Amino acid sequence: MRPLPERLDAFMARANAAYYADRDPYVDFTTSPEISQAFGEVLGAWAAVCWTLLGRPDPVILAEAGPGRGTLMADALRAVTRVAPDFRAALRVHLIETSPRLRRIQKERLDGVYASWHDRLDTLPGAPLLLLANEFLDALPIRQFVRRGDGWTERFVGPDGIIEQPAGPLNRDAAEGEIVEICEPARAIAGELAARFVRHRGMALFLDYGPAESAAGDSLQALREGRAADPLAEAGSADLTAHVDFADFARIARAGGAAVHGPLAQGMFLARLGLFQRTDRLAQSLPPARASALIESARRLAEPDRMGRLFKALAVCHPNAPVPPGFEP
Repeated sequence: MRPLPERLDAFMARANAAYYADRDPYVDFTTSPEISQAFGEVLGAWAAVCWTLLGRPDPVILAEAGPGRGTLMADALRAVTRVAPDFRAALRVHLIETSPRLRRIQKERLDGVYASWHDRLDTLPGAPLLLLANEFLDALPIRQFVRRGDGWTERFVGPDGIIEQPAGPLNRDAAEGEIVEICEPARAIAGELAARFVRHRGMALFLDYGPAESAAGDSLQALREGRAADPLAEAGSADLTAHVDFADFARIARAGGAAVHGPLAQGMFLARLGLFQRTDRLAQSLPPARASALIESARRLAEPDRMGRLFKALAVCHPNAPVPPGFEP
């Protein structure tokens, strides 16, 4: 019996769950914290300033969604310990991670740090929150809809590839044949954060890739061994991601009562946080070859023709919170 078609978001969720459970994802791609330690350090400093802006709550949750190897959190905590010891004493580390394999790696990387792990955002304790999320939203499963005449179809994955099935009405503009992507888990997170920040002080920072405005098109992609691959082939053998719809995410967070800042180009955001100054200080104590590599890593993160423009920064905050660092007009 031939298998029934599987809705695209269900296929993507199943494939990524298998991928992160069984493979080392850093064979296939490299994230910003793995490119430069200065990335995590400036985000740690960002969180410390935000803590002060929120009135220095004690305790405060410092959480990361999708913490990978734990590198970002380790680098952030090292910087916080050095420059903001009062914040370090007040914070409680929480990590949102579903993969048992990655949880083990994170525990090893954060050796000596007391931390709590969660499968979902909504199980974090009800307290003031500072949330960091780097390349987290892009891995959440998407649905794809296609404009056909006066209506819509939805894309499913069948045994022979993509098929379309009739769908209900969709409140989006698109030309005939254009694809519109919707990420329901991202929408849920935006709503959950807004509801939380209406009750508790907090700020959340998302760094991810995608356009600043909602745009039609198929952005689903796969990386296998560092190269582009067929997203539908060998489910679980490649990392599946899609562009983040920052405008949609921001709209839902604002509708829930939160303040939203950005999206802002990652390069501008990191430059405002002092990425290059921190990199230069680190480079001064290194041999020339290592110093040059460190400076090159900062350029990779921030230059417009590399990660600096495609990647964006967006903050979701308590409605009465001051503007967080890096988002000033």
